[in-house]
Amino acid sequence: MSILTRIKAALFNRLTVREPDGWVAQGHASDSGELITDQSALALSAVWACVNLIAGTIATLPLMIYQQNGTARVVARGHPLFRLLHDSPNFDQTSVDFWEFMQASIELWGSGFADIERNTAGRVTALVPIQPDIVSVRRLPSGQLEYRWVRDGSQQVRLDGDMLHIRGFGGSPLGGMSTLHFGRQTFGLARAVDRAASATFKNGMRPSGALTFDQFLSAENRKIAEEKLVDKFTGAINSGRPLILEGGTKWQALTINPEDAQMLGSRGFGVEEIARFFGVPPNMIGHTAPSTSWGTGLEQQTLGFQIFTLRRRLKRIEQALMKSLLSQTERANGLIIEFNVEGLLRADSIGRANFYQKLTMIGAMTINEVRSLENLPPMPGGDIPRVQMQNQPITEATNASAV
Repeated sequence: MSILTRIKAALFNRLTVREPDGWVAQGHASDSGELITDQSALALSAVWACVNLIAGTIATLPLMIYQQNGTARVVARGHPLFRLLHDSPNFDQTSVDFWEFMQASIELWGSGFADIERNTAGRVTALVPIQPDIVSVRRLPSGQLEYRWVRDGSQQVRLDGDMLHIRGFGGSPLGGMSTLHFGRQTFGLARAVDRAASATFKNGMRPSGALTFDQFLSAENRKIAEEKLVDKFTGAINSGRPLILEGGTKWQALTINPEDAQMLGSRGFGVEEIARFFGVPPNMIGHTAPSTSWGTGLEQQTLGFQIFTLRRRLKRIEQALMKSLLSQTERANGLIIEFNVEGLLRADSIGRANFYQKLTMIGAMTINEVRSLENLPPMPGGDIPRVQMQNQPITEATNASAV
């Protein structure tokens, strides 16, 4: 390792840790003494829940390709990219698998990478995801971005034209800001609190105490008191066994406040801090609070989550896909890649019904368009937009009143 690399690693507080399976991961040192890696961070239930919620929600939204023709927009099902993005980006993964991996990478490391495979004609045939922590990015003198990583023992090099790079918050061409790095203090504190709580529970949470003797013990008796009694009565499995004391020995219990022992306040604050890093309302990851400013009902919570958390993430993905996968000619001809966010309301039957009713009443949707979204077959006459009879132009209403 060069001196420059060592200095860079020290500046960013990056350390290496060897996991039990032999895999070497990059970690971030925290003030609490905990080393934060992707595995140690995801071991926190709040981190797991936030990443799982965001990545899972985005991955299950339908990713569509539309053809814009004037004011009309239709789904371009015949485009070669439609099946690749909507169903299966590569031989091994479904669309949900692929986008969960990509979004989880963005949430933790700040970048999602996928190798763009093309055929001899230059058409995209597959998107192969890459573990983000093994990819290095640099700017070449030519102005292009170069991506390097090692796969199966051989070094891989790609230029920006052959790499799908979705950046997280930060917007730097070299990559977004890593949540693992900037959140290492919060994650490290939460890990330290969990470790302390685990150590407290290790002995079955029985109140500790003191054995009081009238006289000083001999070396042999002290050894019996320290080793034999501890081995026999420590641990949850030994809870409830009778303790026999003799020779004037007395047991004095040292009670522990249960709330202090479980560190409920610190652990609850850690959940809120982690949720704040990911932009997720705590109630959506199972952390209930006495009050909330997110409104009531599933529709209001979904709307707030969509506006403040999902929208910018969806836009990053959509724009990266259009920039990397569509040619300038295709974009100029009106090809658009977008997520269908109406899928967020599929579980809310009342919300969907109200949504469909309002759009069909003003003629924005037809009956068959609604039936198609609900996976129902079309019906005769269902392709004609309808409006209510009382909805007429103001000019006609004025003329009618004058007569």
